[in-house]
Amino acid sequence: MPGSILLGLDVGSSSIKASLLDAEKGVVISSATSPETELSISAPKPDWAEQDPELWWEHIKQAIWTIGSKNNAALRKTAAVGISYQMHGLVLVDKLGKVLRQAIIWCDSRAVPYGQKAFREIGEEKCLRRLLNSPGNFTAAKLAYVKDREPDIYKKIYKLMLPGDYIAFRLTGEISTTPSGLSEGVLWDVVENAPSKMLLSYFGFPEDFIPVVVPTFSEQGSITEEAAKELGIPKNIPVAYRAGDQPNNAFSLNVLNSGELSATAGTSGVVYGITDRPLHDPLQRVNTFVHVNHKVEENRYGILLCVNGAGSLNRWLKQILSFSNQKQLTYDKMNRLAETIPAGAEGVLILPFGNGAERTLRNANPGASIHNLNFNIHTTAHLFRATNEGIIFALNYGIDIMKSMGIDVNIVKAGYANMFLSPLFQQIFATVTGATLKLYRTDGAQGAARGAGIGAGVYKSFNEAFEGLTSHQVIYPDERTVSLYREIYNRWKTILASIPALTS
Repeated sequence: MPGSILLGLDVGSSSIKASLLDAEKGVVISSATSPETELSISAPKPDWAEQDPELWWEHIKQAIWTIGSKNNAALRKTAAVGISYQMHGLVLVDKLGKVLRQAIIWCDSRAVPYGQKAFREIGEEKCLRRLLNSPGNFTAAKLAYVKDREPDIYKKIYKLMLPGDYIAFRLTGEISTTPSGLSEGVLWDVVENAPSKMLLSYFGFPEDFIPVVVPTFSEQGSITEEAAKELGIPKNIPVAYRAGDQPNNAFSLNVLNSGELSATAGTSGVVYGITDRPLHDPLQRVNTFVHVNHKVEENRYGILLCVNGAGSLNRWLKQILSFSNQKQLTYDKMNRLAETIPAGAEGVLILPFGNGAERTLRNANPGASIHNLNFNIHTTAHLFRATNEGIIFALNYGIDIMKSMGIDVNIVKAGYANMFLSPLFQQIFATVTGATLKLYRTDGAQGAARGAGIGAGVYKSFNEAFEGLTSHQVIYPDERTVSLYREIYNRWKTILASIPALTS
């Protein structure tokens, strides 16, 4: 371990982040994000969301070049690479490794009917027992859409990949995937501990569409000479870890065992809880996947609650109001303005569901909406306060579902990043959920670097990998406003229950 440098990549839908970690000290040497503003998402039709995988690769290069411009000596000592990536996406390549179409990403809703039909026809009990989920709107259902609506592309497919699989391919020249990755795509049979022949057969997908399966923590291929030259890192070092962003976020916070929970509030908002039992919600409002440290002899499942419209709502407000004011708002200014408004935003309530089909709403897509707006008293500051509250109410709505499944929500860990940078957001989250919130100075790229250290054998245990993880702050529920927020949350739920998309 002495002198080892680890490179972590976090390939999100908003940006790509790279971090260099000193393995011995457990601290970040350098990090960079690209682009400086959010990545664009293509939406040629309502409910569609696509990105060009080449765009991810270009910004990976930019982020690593930025690190190299400041810490080239350390970068050239990199011993292993880890990858975190946006979940549930679909990347298709031909036999030459050429991408056949833009990636259909996580917040794209077009595949919902295909997944729902499969759930009914295969059998709900069988899907939940073997796949842990309905095929829903996940990767397998997205491929069913391509097969049905884009046959010319479908017939050229050599392999299907998740976004992280594609990045690993660009780094190593080898196409592979992981059990946790296939599980998030609802392509993994937990009974057989193998790719699901049942689902592949139902959809009529050839079994050889699935890449070679490698362990999450393992040497999954070596950096090619071409990739090494492009990125400025050593050739032949291993890619040694790969995981979807939410399992990786939990891993980055050392959330690995039953009863532990993590949260994020980036483009989407997520709470992710670990259990040693294959629990599932019969209505599929939250989802269960095998966790990064799942083993047949030592089960670890992640219960994932996702609200698509979280930071995406905050970003939309920032863009719209910056344009109308002809000046650039910052998130810090928005947060400070929100703090000037009392709890409940003087009646304004926001439903933050404007970024595709929402799982907690049984794949309904009611859109975002603002309620009780009064032109005489409400300002942009009220909207900023109501945005914070509405996102947390939506998360708490899902937390209530998790509690009904037997998940205790007492302590939640989160990285000091994105919306959790805001003291107001932190306090409202703790108060509304009733959980103690523990913030840590880490992120997805750091988690990917630590994962690479485990996969490459730089670290001998999980405990050793997290010796450098530092706590930032602990936030407790504000007992003075607990009852008030309970009342406001109940009003929010009443509005939600009246939305036509949920009552039809």
